[in-house]
Amino acid sequence: MMNKFVRSEWIASAAVMAMIVATFAGCGDGRPTRVPVSGQVLIDGKPLSHGFIRLTPEGARAATAEIGPDGRFTLKTFEPGDGVVPGTHPVVILGAEQLGPRKQRWHAPKKYANAKASGLTAAIDGPTDSLLIKLTWDGGKPFDETVDDGSGE
Repeated sequence: MMNKFVRSEWIASAAVMAMIVATFAGCGDGRPTRVPVSGQVLIDGKPLSHGFIRLTPEGARAATAEIGPDGRFTLKTFEPGDGVVPGTHPVVILGAEQLGPRKQRWHAPKKYANAKASGLTAAIDGPTDSLLIKLTWDGGKPFDETVDDGSGE
């Protein structure tokens, strides 16, 4: 027969192990399993210095991140750094920087801001810190755009 002290220790150890397993299994929060993903976006071999990245799994919430000045990003679906649902997903890169209420600078071609036009996908089969997304200007260059808000001004 187990004494009270040993039984209490055993129960506490079992509870801690259950919490650890639930955390790593991804099921503890009732949300789909996600894997941590970070990486870098390059345009013509150089880091994309402005913008956002989005991976959109079919039937699951999108994972997004802001792209840093060094082109690096860390995806989040629900909380910072929680990653993305495994699978092969369309990738969107919005390489624009807001310069004013109606003006923005495009640091990457607009086609990458559209999932169907971008032609980009990412295969996520486990955690990674080296997802590399390569873009090209294909002879173009960054440009400024004034957005017409329809006011006629």
